Amino acid sequence: MLRPAALHGAGLGLRRSLLGPLQDWRAAHERNADDARAIDFFEVAPENWINVGGRLGKALRSFSERHPFVCHGLSLSLGGPAPLDETLLHKIRRLLDEHAVAIYSEHLSYCSDDGHLYDLLPIPYTEAAVDYVAERIRRAQDILGRRIAIENVSCYATPGREMSEADFTRAVLEAADCELLLDVNNVYVNSVNHRYDAKAFIDAMPPQRVAYLHIAGHYDEAPGLIVDSHAAPVIDPVWDLLDHTYAHCGVKPTLLERDFHIPPLAELLAELDHIRAIQQPRLGRIHEHSRRIA
Repeated sequence: MLRPAALHGAGLGLRRSLLGPLQDWRAAHERNADDARAIDFFEVAPENWINVGGRLGKALRSFSERHPFVCHGLSLSLGGPAPLDETLLHKIRRLLDEHAVAIYSEHLSYCSDDGHLYDLLPIPYTEAAVDYVAERIRRAQDILGRRIAIENVSCYATPGREMSEADFTRAVLEAADCELLLDVNNVYVNSVNHRYDAKAFIDAMPPQRVAYLHIAGHYDEAPGLIVDSHAAPVIDPVWDLLDHTYAHCGVKPTLLERDFHIPPLAELLAELDHIRAIQQPRLGRIHEHSRRIA
């Protein structure tokens, strides 16, 4: 089983609309292995690729054979009232095994109730919810044969709240013995919408459980209200929060999310360069410290 250490650097979501440009990028990159504008790993939603064959299936295989991959689920609904979709989990496991995917992640939320709701809805921050979600995560991990990473989600209401988001997230991680996909933009969005300290939230997360990071752009709906859109470039305060995250938990693999208003690939590669520009000074300090110890 591959471990998260198989990943490094800056990654990009492999969207079908980007397949053509990415195939051109790969051909150019393979001709010049020293090309600095690299994509270090890719992320796909397994629901979009399960049982996909033909031209698209071959395209996915051509990438997964050459590059590390992670899978980020959309519809498992870990906090939902409906029974856990074990059929979906078995299909996801086959996809992970077939493509030697290093990490599978899902949202700490729910998105179904006798049918899919097509949104990520908040789980109440309660002790009862911790127990309920942790049991479902443990069952999912048993079926998948690997630990999964849960993602802190952006939310716009906190119904039934009995504890903070940070305390709830930590409690689920501990009770489920799972890993964390720490979404830096979601922390920033929630810190503005719910008026808390984003850096304090980051500092409350257990570094040893962080498998990888997400970063993205968002939309300012109104003063003090941000919508997590994945449809815009990353802004400076989120870049600053990413650097703070590296200071807290080390330089983790970081995935740039862009799902809507996708720009030319060159613009996405420039944002990946920005991620690596933030990573490099901290990696340099780690290497220098290791050299002095040696």
